[in-house]
Amino acid sequence: MRIVVLGAGFGGLEVSTRLSEAFGEQADVVLIDKADGFVFGFSKLDVMFGRTTPEHVLHRFEELRHPGVTFVQADITSIDPSARHVETTEGAFDADILVVALGADLHPELTPGLVEDERAFEFYTVAGAYELADVLERFEGGRVVIGVTGTPFKCPPAPSETTLLMHDHLESHGVLDRSSVHLVMPLGVPIPPSPQASTTILEAFGERGITFHGGVLIQGLDPERHVAMLSDGSELEYDLFLGVPVHRAPAVVVESGMTEDGWIPVDPLTLETRYPDVYAVGDVTSVGTPKAGVFAEGQAVVVAEAIIARARSAETSTVYDGHGICYMEFGHNQIGMVDVFFQAGVTPHGDLIGPSTELMAEKSYFGASRVARWFHRTWASTG
Repeated sequence: MRIVVLGAGFGGLEVSTRLSEAFGEQADVVLIDKADGFVFGFSKLDVMFGRTTPEHVLHRFEELRHPGVTFVQADITSIDPSARHVETTEGAFDADILVVALGADLHPELTPGLVEDERAFEFYTVAGAYELADVLERFEGGRVVIGVTGTPFKCPPAPSETTLLMHDHLESHGVLDRSSVHLVMPLGVPIPPSPQASTTILEAFGERGITFHGGVLIQGLDPERHVAMLSDGSELEYDLFLGVPVHRAPAVVVESGMTEDGWIPVDPLTLETRYPDVYAVGDVTSVGTPKAGVFAEGQAVVVAEAIIARARSAETSTVYDGHGICYMEFGHNQIGMVDVFFQAGVTPHGDLIGPSTELMAEKSYFGASRVARWFHRTWASTG
């Protein structure tokens, strides 16, 4: 039974690892991704704020040594979900079971002015965050606007986290007295499923003089005036703009016919698509959870268990429970852990643990433990 996994993010790496652990050399898994390595989302901020280097946070796929798993670096050019046939720049692949874990593509060019303004940047791609490391090091202060340009977007706590870390950065560089920080988000509060987390974040904003503009989107930028146009008709000037770009399912997925309303619909408990023996996990789906790696990983566990049970002619009772945790930095070396559930038919709900300095060790373990399983090596998140 050949399993072809498209995408080597949280979801693809977890599926491949579990199948290798279950079957060893007897596994027949092909893992395909266009990138040469994996980078945690939080590592992008570490590089952006000068706490580590790009090379340190890149986990190269050439280091993958899972028995029964073959990694192929290639662009995927077409997907036929009915035939479970995939065309790539490195040849064609047929699957008995196909797992689509290709995430969401980011499109800063879809926000007018974001690409054209020399004071405006996006920080959600690896390249964008890395470019900002030099920009922030040279920034001499002024009004900083961090804004979301479309929905849905990955990791809803990330813009709030970036806002607090930006305040720390301005403070440590001695330019806070001539600066201000603003966050523009379509959500009415930072983390709607957790009133406790939202309240704590807003209190942190208040203590630092950060302005929160909730319930509005950035619709475009004026590169001449360096002004952001908001969906409520107001405008916001900036000396530096950091944008969360518009998210879309990869074009090859849309062209395959798998999407509805822009994303792949799946069974919320099993992650099965409407195509037999085709699963989808993570950001590329409309499963109902936030688009974040930890949810893709949880979904991958369910898919892997289903494949393992099938190979052993057994039954599986493992279903997706919508649970996820997110470590969020509050600045001043404080980290909070948001613990949330997004279950079908149940109102999303969650709690906040911390923030505290003690949780920094837990966040470090979160990354190190996955590098140990996926890449079989030790790693510290900064270095």
